[in-house]
Amino acid sequence: MNVPEGAVVQINLVNGDGATHDITVPDFATKSNQLNAKGSSTAIVFKANKKGEFQYICSLPGHVQAGMIGKIVVGGEAAKTESKAADVSRSPLEVGTPVGARGPQKLTVNLETTEVTGQLMDGSTYKYWTFNNKVPGPFIRVRVGDTVTVNMANAKDSHMIHSVDFHAVTGPGGGAAVTQAAPGSTKSFTFKALNPGLYVYHCATPMVAQHISNGMYGMILVEPEGGLPKVDREFYVMQGELYTAQKHGTPGENEFSLEKLLAEQPEHMMFNGTHDALTKTHRMEAKVGETVRVFFGVGGPNATSSFHVIGEVFDRVYSQGDLTSPPLKNVQTTTVAPGGATMVEFKVEAPGRFILVDHALSRMEKGLVGFLYVNGADQPDVFQAHTRPDADSGH
Repeated sequence: MNVPEGAVVQINLVNGDGATHDITVPDFATKSNQLNAKGSSTAIVFKANKKGEFQYICSLPGHVQAGMIGKIVVGGEAAKTESKAADVSRSPLEVGTPVGARGPQKLTVNLETTEVTGQLMDGSTYKYWTFNNKVPGPFIRVRVGDTVTVNMANAKDSHMIHSVDFHAVTGPGGGAAVTQAAPGSTKSFTFKALNPGLYVYHCATPMVAQHISNGMYGMILVEPEGGLPKVDREFYVMQGELYTAQKHGTPGENEFSLEKLLAEQPEHMMFNGTHDALTKTHRMEAKVGETVRVFFGVGGPNATSSFHVIGEVFDRVYSQGDLTSPPLKNVQTTTVAPGGATMVEFKVEAPGRFILVDHALSRMEKGLVGFLYVNGADQPDVFQAHTRPDADSGH
């Protein structure tokens, strides 16, 4: 295990054989309770406040000699696994151009469905199905009253039929009924944007849940007449799930599991397609005093999100993507259904690293986390620290 100096470390222990075990890190004076039953679990938490190499062991007599010993490196560089897999994560900065005060227009949207082996997490890959090679698909931005032509091409090297269903479309299947495209073919339709709001789109080819889980979802914003009020920063974030035959963290190519999909037991949950999308790959930043807007949606296909930003309060929440009703105010956590969306706005009034989560917090351990970095001078009238923050707190 490699951890940065000053990090707060949690080690989870699961009893796999039914014998009595524990875990202890002598150099950090931490020790778990003993486990006796097969499948039982516990955890230890400590602060890695000194650099070096340290051991963790089972303290039961004879267990170290039997091999129950490991190493923690504090302040060292973790070995990096090289991968030739594509980066399929969508940048949260790709939000398109606001429509402003313009009138209705005729627009064209071009989508290509592709099947791409992408980097899921360090050392792990997955065969994603995508719109335009990224997860989520492109953020589409139109105005109420616009007439929109959608051209959907399925790549020649695809193995599956794909389609697209826009929740913003009034028509058969949201467009899916006329876009079932075989590999190498293109299907098209035209619709009028009748209802303002923030809407999800996704593939709707059977088995629909499999196509969505594999990455085939995105959002379309239908701005109201006159456009949205101006803000300083806008971000595009979507939550999704992957159901793999291999357990979370298994290196190499991970494969789809129909059994886990039907049981609604995802091994991976992510923002913008991959574990690292909003923590390492793409950087969301704002400055103290700026107003941030997040277009947030849930591709799913199954889990409802309890969207929350740790250390912030949403000044305005446009619940269920409704952009014309008065927003909710001063909201801590907002519920977003699979296939649903919301728009939140908040002024960032103190510097630091603010963490995007689903407040069903066990999902952080499956990869569901993102960072918003707020830069600027300390604001002691808003927040004043009386102790030094932990290394992983983001300040």
